[in-house]
Amino acid sequence: MLGQRQNQVLIDAINKDIGWDLPKWKRYIKYLNDLSIISVYEDKDTEHYLYFDKDKYKHATQLFAIISKVFVVKPPYLRRSYQSKRLVTDIIGTALPVTAVLALLSILIATALGIGLGIISAVYKDTWLDKFSLVTSVFGMSLPSFVAAILMVWIFAYLLGNITGLPVTGSLYEVDEFEGRRIVWRNLILPAITLGIRPLAIVMQLTRSSMLEVLSMDYMRTARAKGLSFNTIIIKHGLINALNPVVTAISGWLASLMAGAVFVEIVFGWNGIGNVLLEALNTSDLPVVMGAVLVVSIIFVVINVLVDIVYGIIDPRVRLG
Repeated sequence: MLGQRQNQVLIDAINKDIGWDLPKWKRYIKYLNDLSIISVYEDKDTEHYLYFDKDKYKHATQLFAIISKVFVVKPPYLRRSYQSKRLVTDIIGTALPVTAVLALLSILIATALGIGLGIISAVYKDTWLDKFSLVTSVFGMSLPSFVAAILMVWIFAYLLGNITGLPVTGSLYEVDEFEGRRIVWRNLILPAITLGIRPLAIVMQLTRSSMLEVLSMDYMRTARAKGLSFNTIIIKHGLINALNPVVTAISGWLASLMAGAVFVEIVFGWNGIGNVLLEALNTSDLPVVMGAVLVVSIIFVVINVLVDIVYGIIDPRVRLG
């Protein structure tokens, strides 16, 4: 934080400002207090706290005061970056939507192709289509994301760049001197495909296994005996009953992609939460690291809750249980 100007006096002053002169248990309690919607502060804290930061009181509503304690209602306060002095909520709020767009498109690609290829592999079991899909899925699962990213850049942006028109690097937003800040959708193509390779392979394998199990059930034979159409048997009676493990995998991968797109974002120059987290780790910017980890953890929890709800919609037996 001090660069070449550091000396013990300045170090002690900064440690006092950010609370590092306190015991760890006190620092932990203060951090939890800042995160809490209903918080308790000393009267003096409203005048001086963490770089004279007024932002945590910007949208605060005072409930009541007891002696020297002030009880307020406020949004969670993640403090400020040690390096840029920006609010952590602003840093994450800028980066998270960019990663969310990338992760959502990747999981949509992986889901659509994975389920489709999984159904084809199950229906045409032991044919060349099935064997080709299995080999492809194993290759996709074993390919590290940073290797896949480098290969995609080299092939489709460098070697075939004149044909594809895809850039080597680029984020969702670019600044143009005439149009200002604008969305560049073509920058999303290679990162989304690269990030979707591994979940696509896993979704395809799970769909194939689940469909093979479902196709051997008695009610599927009954559906065929009734003369139902192929599409009705596969989609309405087969796929709907094979989706539970697939939904679990998709939800887990969506949460993972939100947090684990670091290598892909670095290779493609994508300014998302992965890049922010890596930069914060490299510069020991702890408020940004803690804020990013908390946000990602909340995303995991929310997605898991939504998956439980989806289970009940897909399989009525879950609701009865």
